[in-house]
Amino acid sequence: MAKPKLRKPRVIREKITPEKINFVISYKNYEKLARLMNDRAKILGRKRTGIPAKAQRKISREIKRARHLGLLPFSSRV
Repeated sequence: MAKPKLRKPRVIREKITPEKINFVISYKNYEKLARLMNDRAKILGRKRTGIPAKAQRKISREIKRARHLGLLPFSSRV
């Protein structure tokens, strides 16, 4: 007889608002924006960071601006 699959309990995260990020979302804060990228210079997703969609869009836009100005890398060289 096959065993039923056990589901993991659903984890409810606290919603993070842009006010809780503790810094102004701007390309000028490229050191802080770099924390929202992984070691391969990819932008971390919403599920990983817990940031709402509106703030995530703003963060990705500012990271892309910083990349074009040469403040952040497009990719990491391995």
